[in-house]
Amino acid sequence: MRIYTRSGDKGETSLIYGTRVPKNDVRVEAYGTCDETNSMVGLALSQLTNETWEGKQEVIDALHRVQTILFHVGAELATPSDKEVMWKLKQEHIDQLETTIDRWDQDLEELKNFILPSGHPAAASLHVARTIARRAERVTISMGEDLTNPLVQSYLNRLSDFLFVAARYVNHHLGGEELPLHTDI
Repeated sequence: MRIYTRSGDKGETSLIYGTRVPKNDVRVEAYGTCDETNSMVGLALSQLTNETWEGKQEVIDALHRVQTILFHVGAELATPSDKEVMWKLKQEHIDQLETTIDRWDQDLEELKNFILPSGHPAAASLHVARTIARRAERVTISMGEDLTNPLVQSYLNRLSDFLFVAARYVNHHLGGEELPLHTDI
């Protein structure tokens, strides 16, 4: 199978079921931003390869689950609103994020001020993934009535919270420094 098709050379792409849209269509921007989030999570995972701590596998499994769900969310966003979605995000996917957030947050020092994205490279990458997930959420909101599953918006909102806690959790276990926001600049 060839990687290139040349079918997008004039600025259009195909959604699932073959509907052609401009590459700057809000739907394409939404699923593309989910893909970008997914890639950044992958970068964070690659930065954990040589690290060791008790509980590392749980973090890796949780991030792989996020990557898989993001891939499916992208497919859901790439499906025209008048067509059947092959895989649909469910409340249980949001619940899983919340459960993990609550469990990991128990190990973390309570925040008394804002922190700067920093610390271990994997944690810093998770902070970047968090900001991309926020953008994915904003773009998804722009879809308006074309967003047929409101849980997608909720998932992306919760995902950014999850990625924030995941970054802090990685820093906590790997000795990454959380830099507080200074107000005396």
